[in-house]
Amino acid sequence: MKLLQTCRSTLFIILSVFAAGSLAEPGQAIATFAGGCFWCMEPPYDELEGVISTTSGYTGGEVDNPTYKQVSRGKTGHTEAIQIVYDPERVSYQKLLDVFWLNIDPTNANGQFCDWGTQYRSEIFYHDAEQQQLASKSKASLEEMKPFKEPVVTQVTAATTFWPAEDYHQDYYQKNPVRYKFYRYGCGRDKRLEELWGDSK
Repeated sequence: MKLLQTCRSTLFIILSVFAAGSLAEPGQAIATFAGGCFWCMEPPYDELEGVISTTSGYTGGEVDNPTYKQVSRGKTGHTEAIQIVYDPERVSYQKLLDVFWLNIDPTNANGQFCDWGTQYRSEIFYHDAEQQQLASKSKASLEEMKPFKEPVVTQVTAATTFWPAEDYHQDYYQKNPVRYKFYRYGCGRDKRLEELWGDSK
């Protein structure tokens, strides 16, 4: 009986780890960011040297194994997010934070750009004490710098289970470049980013 319970516990841990998204190998690290539509958050990180992979998914909610249909209704508590596997010897977490801020609207507490609802909120999900410290310091620095009038409302919270999104969402900007560009333009994302960040972007 004890052996069976141990096997079940081990299996649960393994399944939980796989559900959490991309697995980092020794020498690699994980970062998780929410910045509205996850399609739009993959490209700026895929371009960074030292980033090994990006995965679109859902996190910060209460429902196990949520679907896009469930999350998009805004009833599960999740937000669209990306999980990044990176080599900290080649790209720092601070650099990932810098890219994050320049690709979101940190003044919107209830969505991003044309997408409204908490399922599109911006949020930094830290995985350890160092990430928490760096993220909090980065946010404080942005608040002190005040590049725009509105307050910074992006939250910094502990990472919870990350559920990878359906396959058709992964690398959407590469699989469907025309539809992606049309959505991004129609959503006014780049226009708003230019208003917020100007030449910094």
